[in-house]
Amino acid sequence: MENINVTEVAGTTEVINPKEVTKSSTSKAKMLFWGILPIVLLLLLVVIIAKVGTGIQGEQAAPIEKLNFEKIKLVDEGFEVSVLNSGPEAVTVAQVIIDDSFWNADFDPSPTIDRLGRSTVFIPYPWVQGDPHQIKFITSKGLIFTGDVIAAIKTPELSGERFMKYALIGFYVGIVPIALGLLWFPFMRRFSARGIHAVLALTVGLLFFLVIDTFEEGFELAINVPGVFQGTGLVWFGALLSFLLLIAIDQANERRMKKEATGRQISYKLATGIGLHNLGEGLAIGAAFSVGEAALGTFLIIGFTLHNITEGVGIAAPLLKDRPTWKTFVYLAAIAGGPAIIGTWIGGFIFNNTLAALFFGIGAGAILQVIYVISKMIYKESLVKKYSLVSWTNFGGLTLGILLMYATAMLVKY
Repeated sequence: MENINVTEVAGTTEVINPKEVTKSSTSKAKMLFWGILPIVLLLLLVVIIAKVGTGIQGEQAAPIEKLNFEKIKLVDEGFEVSVLNSGPEAVTVAQVIIDDSFWNADFDPSPTIDRLGRSTVFIPYPWVQGDPHQIKFITSKGLIFTGDVIAAIKTPELSGERFMKYALIGFYVGIVPIALGLLWFPFMRRFSARGIHAVLALTVGLLFFLVIDTFEEGFELAINVPGVFQGTGLVWFGALLSFLLLIAIDQANERRMKKEATGRQISYKLATGIGLHNLGEGLAIGAAFSVGEAALGTFLIIGFTLHNITEGVGIAAPLLKDRPTWKTFVYLAAIAGGPAIIGTWIGGFIFNNTLAALFFGIGAGAILQVIYVISKMIYKESLVKKYSLVSWTNFGGLTLGILLMYATAMLVKY
């Protein structure tokens, strides 16, 4: 006779069949087994290939080695060179050549660098201020890897004074011009509904130029990223994932609040996206000063300061139907401009091409998401008010935004 358990819960009777419970447990166990089995077999195959090999005999045509010069630091005693082994096998640095002369060197931790390992090479060389120098590493297999010092200047050390100077530079480049752009808010509040649409279209134009510029700068950095880290892919992946993450956050908030994002929320998103872009601008300025290109650094400061005023106009545009307090504008200026300070610190003291390329990708994705949100806002309001989506005023605003950014960008391109 079959045993059946009867359970009474809250006035209702639930019948539990032991056979059904056993069948369900067996089904879950089978599902877990078939989920794990391919992974176990794959790992086993990898182990077999690693231990046994492919079975194809023959000598390797050429050694496969790759060294990347991550940073060349100039100190009073000589050069400190940080290198990364991004190749598939260990590399041993056998000889060091500076300006066509063989030179002694000390390695920390070792001249043999494992895959994805790093080593710092100290070379006691009397470098000459302002002169170019070339550093060559010859491996035990005869391959040569080269790093160039365009114009020798002592690498700045981290100090309180330089730290504050870099912060001041970031303040000039990021926070000040964006705050000045936000001051146009009272003037723009007087616009009609069509005028507000035109300003929003101008914002889209500004952002469209910014996202193209951000991608371009990310790809320029990606060229210098070690191949194993796939620099171009980092830019694309950072952009895609940040774009989708922000879309997912928006949709979750709209479901919870049961309403669309307000103009203030859009301005904060816009400030965040522009802030990530300004982080990259700070990287460029800090890196220019760290390698002794002070004239270029000063030129970039002036150019970015003029360039970023237009960003403040774009951040203020979604607020035209709200009544923001002065604190809102302070927060927006800090969010959009503050990262320029952080970028200047990073670029001046610990610049890294790999992370910089990723930051640019994330920034591009964030800006794309804001373009999507503002465009959706213009579209929905145009339907409600029965305006043309691509009216002459909207087209003019979009075009003006691109032209403004293009014209001011000429001050920072070289």
